[in-house]
Amino acid sequence: MRVENPPLLILAISGSLRRGSSNTAVLRAAGELAPAGVEIALYDAMASLPAFNPDLDDNPPPAAAEFRAALQAADGVLISSPEYAHGVSGMLKNALDWVVGSSELVDKPVALINASPRATIAQAALCETLTTMSAALVSEASIALPLLGRVLPPGGIAADPEIAGPLRVAVQALASAIQARRAGVT
Repeated sequence: MRVENPPLLILAISGSLRRGSSNTAVLRAAGELAPAGVEIALYDAMASLPAFNPDLDDNPPPAAAEFRAALQAADGVLISSPEYAHGVSGMLKNALDWVVGSSELVDKPVALINASPRATIAQAALCETLTTMSAALVSEASIALPLLGRVLPPGGIAADPEIAGPLRVAVQALASAIQARRAGVT
């Protein structure tokens, strides 16, 4: 009897709450482009996370506990975030603060998608934060996409070869890093 490997679960996190967010559209498109055996689940409860309070770190509020559980259950993480005033969005930074003192991101493969090639300062700050948290940044899966000024729905992104090609390659690179981690190869 052949035992199948369980599908890879990638948690997709958007750094934007905006309804028409390009970052969220990119993550949804990544789900459409994921190879067989890879599920990309969009974390959609970011707005429910309370402001981080270190006094609650050992007994977090339900929304923070659920975020931690979603990260723990994921094999890898895909983040796409806008840059606000040369920084990471406040709500994404807040979410990451909820897991600084816990171990959900330690050695977990993480890829960063930049929907605006001009937004390099926030990406650098996000890399620094995730490195400090001991996440395993997958550089070959971390890319900038030429979406600047273009408003496309997820299906439009997935159908555009200029965007879909690099996004598909990035998702495959993240999946390969996850598989290598599962196999004990780092």
